[in-house]
Amino acid sequence: MTWFLQASAAVYLASGLGALLGLLLPSARLLRGATSGLALGAVLQGLVFATLHERSPVPSLTDLPQIIAFMVWISAIGLVVLNFRFRLGGLVAVMGPVAFLAVFVSGLNWGGNSPPISGGSLPHIHILLSSSGLGLLGICGLVGFFYLLEHRRLKRKRPVSRRFQWPSLEALDQVGIVCLVIGFTLLSLGLLTGAAWVRDSQGQLWTGSSHAMWTLVAWLIYAGLLGLRILGRQGARQAAATAVGGFLFLLFAVLGVGAFQ
Repeated sequence: MTWFLQASAAVYLASGLGALLGLLLPSARLLRGATSGLALGAVLQGLVFATLHERSPVPSLTDLPQIIAFMVWISAIGLVVLNFRFRLGGLVAVMGPVAFLAVFVSGLNWGGNSPPISGGSLPHIHILLSSSGLGLLGICGLVGFFYLLEHRRLKRKRPVSRRFQWPSLEALDQVGIVCLVIGFTLLSLGLLTGAAWVRDSQGQLWTGSSHAMWTLVAWLIYAGLLGLRILGRQGARQAAATAVGGFLFLLFAVLGVGAFQ
């Protein structure tokens, strides 16, 4: 499993560097290769998760580094799948290095012993659903960021090389909507299973902890954002900006606050 871990980290980093070169040159061939590299890195990281039971002690999916690694893995898979419909190779320049850091840090955490978690399978179901939702909402924030960059470029009428076909604003917006809907649904299911876990372990649905409070606020924000998009009361540029801000807030609420408890 150690070989899979090191290989996935190396491939992720190489894919990010390849995508960056593809943006700078520009080269569509390099971007396609970088996307393929990201897919290979996701496969290798999947083998890492599949062989976790061979470690001693077995790393728990409830550990924060493992949560981040799983979240980034879902983001990488989502980006590769969406690339079949939209040209998103440029986003690998960000996703590759982020995935490399997530895998590297999660590997450093394997030496510690995790305290036992009560609740049976509920904690892991909660983590898997919530992390998957975070991963897709992360793509939503990422495409929102690139949407703002592309919108600014077009507004300033800066030319782009004909050899490089960058995703259109419409394509980036569509990707953001898809990731917002699916990510919010998975995050909602994660909150429900989390409440069931708390009820089974502590006898109550609501603990009133700062982590629970901030997470609920972040969920309400995303519920509002989704409602605005469905009702058509928010333009694409405003939606892109709020997607970036919303994900940063959600990341702080779910991971940042929880890390200091």
